[in-house]
Amino acid sequence: MTLRIAMWSGPRNLSTAMMRSFGARGDCTCVDEPFYAHYLLRTGLDHPMRDQVIASQPGDWRVARDGLLGPVSQPIQYQKHMVQHMLPGMDTDWLDGLVNVFLIREPDRVAASFSEKRGLPDADELGFRRQRELFETLAASGPKPIVIDSADIRRAPETALRALCDAIGIGFTQQMLHWQPGPKPEDGVWGAHWYDAVNSSGGFAGAEGPLPLLDGPLATLAQSLRADYQAVAAHRLAI
Repeated sequence: MTLRIAMWSGPRNLSTAMMRSFGARGDCTCVDEPFYAHYLLRTGLDHPMRDQVIASQPGDWRVARDGLLGPVSQPIQYQKHMVQHMLPGMDTDWLDGLVNVFLIREPDRVAASFSEKRGLPDADELGFRRQRELFETLAASGPKPIVIDSADIRRAPETALRALCDAIGIGFTQQMLHWQPGPKPEDGVWGAHWYDAVNSSGGFAGAEGPLPLLDGPLATLAQSLRADYQAVAAHRLAI
């Protein structure tokens, strides 16, 4: 039996580092944002490398879903997902057979980091509302999803990963704390634009400092996301 882990994150939230961590275990195969092409086709958003992303994946979410549920070469499959890619009308029943984990981060940090890459974002692009909706949907239909805060991982990587592995039901391994720098075969083509920091790393960065000081529309945006963040954060693992 394959254990399939679906990690639900928003952008700029340690999600690629977590994919690196699970990929370093030696017993895990990773899938990078399998619904990205469908998301771009449905929304029409002009993301960096849009054409390359669409050409690299199935544009139909059903085909991408079926691929996720097919045979894999390792006992664990790690699916890295962006919550905003799960658009209205996409079935979620198939997730009941997976271990669903929600990776969260303070909205001030997400808004500040995203704006450095893409300018002032739309609230839906950051995924906080969709993350809460998906969490509540999955919690109502099956076991409550696991929630972990990226700040806890960066503050105490081994402690946090041990707690996460415990909650998932797999053993922790020291290999999860370090990886070889550089791109990986499982990376989406968009990694050439987004993954520069993680590609230069060999492990988790240290604890984050104080929250960034935001002003104007960016501060207003971050404040509007806080209630959704806190609703999910109330269920996070105690680290």
